[in-house]
Amino acid sequence: MTYTAAFDVGTTQVKAVLVDDQGSARVCASSGFLPIDTGDGRIEQNPEDWLQAFIEMSRDLLSRAGRSIEHFKSDQVTGIIMSGQMQDLIALDAQGQPVGPAILYADGRAEEESAELAEIYGVESFRTHVGNPCDGSLPVTKLMWMSRHQPDRYAQVRHVLIDAKDYLIWWLTGAYCGDVTACSTAGAMDLRSRTWRRDILKAAGLDAAIFPKLCWPWESVGSSTPGASAATGFAPGTTVYAGMGDAGASTLGGGVFHSGQFNINLGTSGWIATVTDRAVTDRPGMVNLAYLGTDSIINTVPFLNAGNVHAWATGVFAGGSPTKGDDDPYQRMGHLLESSPAGARGVICLPYLVGERFPMMNPSIRGAYVGISPETEACDLARAALEGVSYSIRQGLDLMGTPIERVTLIGGGTREPQWCQMLADILDAPVQVLDDAHLMPAVALAQLVSVGKQTSSSSQPDLQALEELVEANLVGRVYSPDDANRHVYDVGYNRFRRLYPALDSLR
Repeated sequence: MTYTAAFDVGTTQVKAVLVDDQGSARVCASSGFLPIDTGDGRIEQNPEDWLQAFIEMSRDLLSRAGRSIEHFKSDQVTGIIMSGQMQDLIALDAQGQPVGPAILYADGRAEEESAELAEIYGVESFRTHVGNPCDGSLPVTKLMWMSRHQPDRYAQVRHVLIDAKDYLIWWLTGAYCGDVTACSTAGAMDLRSRTWRRDILKAAGLDAAIFPKLCWPWESVGSSTPGASAATGFAPGTTVYAGMGDAGASTLGGGVFHSGQFNINLGTSGWIATVTDRAVTDRPGMVNLAYLGTDSIINTVPFLNAGNVHAWATGVFAGGSPTKGDDDPYQRMGHLLESSPAGARGVICLPYLVGERFPMMNPSIRGAYVGISPETEACDLARAALEGVSYSIRQGLDLMGTPIERVTLIGGGTREPQWCQMLADILDAPVQVLDDAHLMPAVALAQLVSVGKQTSSSSQPDLQALEELVEANLVGRVYSPDDANRHVYDVGYNRFRRLYPALDSLR
């Protein structure tokens, strides 16, 4: 038996899972929380923190495997593949060492530079080629910012990487590369040809030579060096694959291969992802990413308000003094949700606590309740908050314009069964909450390796076989819509859609 070690290099922690050739997760491990520097409006991380967490999780994973898998040896791990946070600016010097901290995806400091690039290159031309708007969070515009505001640092840059995992791949193999999904967020990759657009880089005043080699997720990009193997415990020469940016890996792990299949992430913020054969560039807020083939594009809707609303409502309505036998505020929140009927007795919540990106882009809008009456109770306000997020997700799906075939759910919000049922009712579609959803992106990448072993490292794997393997491992509870709630939620949704236009003028 051989195994693939798969990793997810996130903003908050590094997760690892060992997957066998049948696509089953055998052992997993997670790091402690990673530090983030948010001082002075920055959002940065030290790449060395990713590396130390990766080394620790590699050794922990192998140690756990040795204890739980009979006769396990480290040389049975024949492949390493990773997903990671995308849209980062990771600047390296000639020796591959970080030139200062990585500037993360959520850091939008380069608004002036993005406006300048859009003017030089053309707003519509940029969107047509890149598939996404030009803004200050793109690595290309942040590199322009660095050249102007940190010229000494910029002068040392010889390599640029876009995804946190790619720094670890360089450390493992010495290869400077990036997968086409993650590099879709760089601001200079042609979404159709999957090549760097030198005309964009020229307009930005950047050298194309510093950008990484573009690879498909299944491509072998090198092997673990003796030094890296000594640090991690993996055998020297272990194959390392290009892997995939986190949104792509989550889409794959959610079983999304065709139009009509959707994956919804209920993290602190969240996203809706589906797959079509074209970039959707006429709807503000949508992000388009390269996927598994030249005619396969992820259309994703990132939204700012999801689990943060759940946490806020739990703290406000269920965060009081614990009662005997009920000391978990999230458990109390569940009881509150059960106590309010569908529709929250007529209360509607606009859940935009921190502005919103979709279904409208408005960083200044804030949340509100409408419809409070003498009959309104705390449980109704709690329920209305999560119904508001669910209505917003429905509005996003409506704007995407694709009929729902299947919905899979991931993220911390899936631990609240009342919310999952609410989504099924409001979307009027079955939703499946995947077991071990936090591991599914990494597991799906390991499954990609398993299928890819049947072809050469550079050839596209059998995507039908991959789909069948991923589908076979989509295990989890299915919530079916309750027909009794359809009318009340249709009425509530129509009211919700009128709420934002009415309240926006009150800012």
